[in-house]
Amino acid sequence: MKSFKLRGCLFAFLVLLVLSLGVYIFSGQLLAAAGNLLIENDGARKADAIVVLGGDEYGDRTLKGAELAKEGYAPFVIVSGPPRLIGYSSGEEIQFAEIHGYSASLFREVDLPAEAESTRTEEDFLGKYLAAHGIKSILLVTSNFHSRRAAKLWRHENPAIAVAVVPSVDPQRYFTPQTWWKTRPGQKIFLFEWLKTISVVLGV
Repeated sequence: MKSFKLRGCLFAFLVLLVLSLGVYIFSGQLLAAAGNLLIENDGARKADAIVVLGGDEYGDRTLKGAELAKEGYAPFVIVSGPPRLIGYSSGEEIQFAEIHGYSASLFREVDLPAEAESTRTEEDFLGKYLAAHGIKSILLVTSNFHSRRAAKLWRHENPAIAVAVVPSVDPQRYFTPQTWWKTRPGQKIFLFEWLKTISVVLGV
């Protein structure tokens, strides 16, 4: 009986040892896979409009949207943004694109109401705006780590408007799926975005 228990304990120890070694050896791949799960990239395709979500602190979303429009994927870019102390962030983002050589005529500014403080409320507001203007398909541009959650919310809030997501790279925020755990900003983005993603899945 003691011999049987000893063999059982030894077997459990060996299993734990193998699992621990596996996690250690493949930790990079596992962490990268968890980071990649936050990202959806449907690829650029023809659409009625390009929609750039607000929160573009570094201008990468707006420039990505402008680039897609310049390449002929849609006739114009809709830039949304919440109110600032003076004006709206959407206006600032369009000015930023102008500085980088894009014409202001390429953009349409949609100013969000103050109560649109989340991705869900922003997309609900934008969906009504697009429906009122007869837009039936969009390319949705947002930061890579935000792309899958934004896509899921869009399809839930606006099922009548077809969406393809094109993520923008946001090097200023230090989030890349292959290395996010090596920087504090990357770790924070990963944690917060997964918490928000889980809340969306749970319908919170």
